[in-house]
Amino acid sequence: MIETVTIVGAGALGTVVGDAMVKCLGPEKVCFLADGDRLDRCRTQGVLYNGERCDFRFSDGTEEEPADLLIFAVKGPALEEAMDLAEPSVGPDTIILSLLNGISSEETLSLRFGWEKVLYTVTQGLDPVREGNAVVRKGDGTIFVGVPQEDYFDREEKLAETVAFLERVGLPVRREEDILHRMWCKFMLNVGVNQVCMAYETDYAGVQQPGEARETMIAAMNEVRKVSACQGVLLTQKDLQEYLAVVDSLTPASIPSMRQDGLARRKTEVEMFAGTVRTLADQYGMRVPVNETLHQKIKEMETNW
Repeated sequence: MIETVTIVGAGALGTVVGDAMVKCLGPEKVCFLADGDRLDRCRTQGVLYNGERCDFRFSDGTEEEPADLLIFAVKGPALEEAMDLAEPSVGPDTIILSLLNGISSEETLSLRFGWEKVLYTVTQGLDPVREGNAVVRKGDGTIFVGVPQEDYFDREEKLAETVAFLERVGLPVRREEDILHRMWCKFMLNVGVNQVCMAYETDYAGVQQPGEARETMIAAMNEVRKVSACQGVLLTQKDLQEYLAVVDSLTPASIPSMRQDGLARRKTEVEMFAGTVRTLADQYGMRVPVNETLHQKIKEMETNW
């Protein structure tokens, strides 16, 4: 039974899940990891969630016991550092979840800590926005959790335990039978909407109406469909239309996480998005010109900060 939780990352998603867990288990059972200046800042400023100060406990992890559940809720560029920080929190029976975007963090975590510990997770529609130390959640959304259909690491018991725990703390969770398909669909969405809102410096409204930005978004998503098929995951036109409907349902004045990073002059997840598409395209001898252009544009924007 999951009774202790360690979370790396007190950003938007980390705050959403952490707040629910603290309210259920109590602050002594939930630990947020940070180090250096970030740890001092977290302890001094705290975190506000929907206007209320969270009862979060922050630690550098050196005096913490291994956690029953370890959650990574950092941005892609920070994952390696986060794994180093979290290593003392991993015991023989620790269950690990990644709330990162992209399709590679589960493999990265598995290679570091063991495949048998890592479950696959996709968040969709929670729509949290962070400004400074304040987080506002605008959507209900769903946390999808699962393991590959061909699972060689006997994770069924861990999966059932984790789903039951997330239900227990009041988070909107669903066990996903085809989690790899769900992950690729979310990846397709992010490659399109995150990168185009960043490159065109727009909110969701800019890709919800006809025009160049929306056409670029759809073209980038179709390039993901091409490389996904080579990876054995079939993303159909129906999937594309369903995820365009997700985009169209978002609050027009809101912005995705990559655009938030751009406005805050933080390093973006472009390597997790266009970078991954480009790497896979090279591997299969394909051309992905839209993602090539988006990658170049966003990298140029980063260099000017």
